Amino acid sequence: MLNNSIQDLTLETLPKAFTQLFIEVSEIKSMLLGKSNKQPTETDCWFDLNELCNYHPDKPSKTTVYGWVHAGTIPVHKGGKKLRFLKSEIDSWLRQGRKKTLTEISCEAETYLLTKKTR
Repeated sequence: MLNNSIQDLTLETLPKAFTQLFIEVSEIKSMLLGKSNKQPTETDCWFDLNELCNYHPDKPSKTTVYGWVHAGTIPVHKGGKKLRFLKSEIDSWLRQGRKKTLTEISCEAETYLLTKKTR
């Protein structure tokens, strides 16, 4: 087995180190792909209006949620007159509301200006 120290790496041990690294990356990849294919049942639970109001971090009122539904800003499933919300969709919707930092906005603006063609 190869020593884990990069300082011990020589031209003679490079092929073995590369092979070992390739095997480890393949194992990590298979573990990650295995986890992504498995969806826990907790993320796929359904909320009614009251459960959504309790789950949401801001604890909005029912009127506020109805406003979001009417405006089309919140992911919703409607069955007859009942509103149903999928937990995984609500979680991703909440994550999308993240505001960018000034550094991120600055980098995006700089990238845009560099890629924009001047006439």
